[in-house]
Amino acid sequence: MTVNGQPHPGTPPTVAALIDELSLAGRRIAIAVNGAVVPRSTWPDHALAQDDQIEVVHAVGGG
Repeated sequence: MTVNGQPHPGTPPTVAALIDELSLAGRRIAIAVNGAVVPRSTWPDHALAQDDQIEVVHAVGGG
């Protein structure tokens, strides 16, 4: 599994578990798994696999 292009040890079972592992819970982020955006409402149920490519994007406000 890679997260933002870097190898990630282990394979958390779900996107929600990965977010907890990365200490990103409650942050304004978006997640893409293998190039497809994963809606926040499905994070607890979206299973991850060892070969997944994950991108975590932080929302930035401004004007």
